[in-house]
Amino acid sequence: MTDGQAAEHQADAMQVVMIGLGEEKFALDAGLVREIIDPVPVTKVAGARTFVPSVINVRGNVIPLADLRIRFGMPQLDDSAETRIVVIEIELDNEPVLVGVTADKVYEVTEISQAAVQQTPRVGMHWKPEFIRFIAKWREEFVIVPNMERILN
Repeated sequence: MTDGQAAEHQADAMQVVMIGLGEEKFALDAGLVREIIDPVPVTKVAGARTFVPSVINVRGNVIPLADLRIRFGMPQLDDSAETRIVVIEIELDNEPVLVGVTADKVYEVTEISQAAVQQTPRVGMHWKPEFIRFIAKWREEFVIVPNMERILN
């Protein structure tokens, strides 16, 4: 592959971290992901938003812990041996902020081809369309690429 072909390939593909929430698969932009950790003790925060009910301590840093299942109206599940916390960095009010996101399972880091991108249907979705950047195909199934800034704002 020439340098030009490699650059074209990179422009055509997006690096993502595949996570599972219940039966759904989500693709988080790998550029947002700072680390993936095992579950740690959580501290509930009185008066916090329902989908960010607690904080965690990651190497001395207090990080809000978001539960996307609540935001997406999905049933709550108990942690399992595969549960992980994906620490992402997003821009909120033009400031970089670290947020932990609970995942029922982390599958792998992979690429999604821009050619596999589908427009988010306006009919039949049980989630707010503004929460979804786009839908893509991965291994013959559809995955959701969420708009983390909108979800967590």
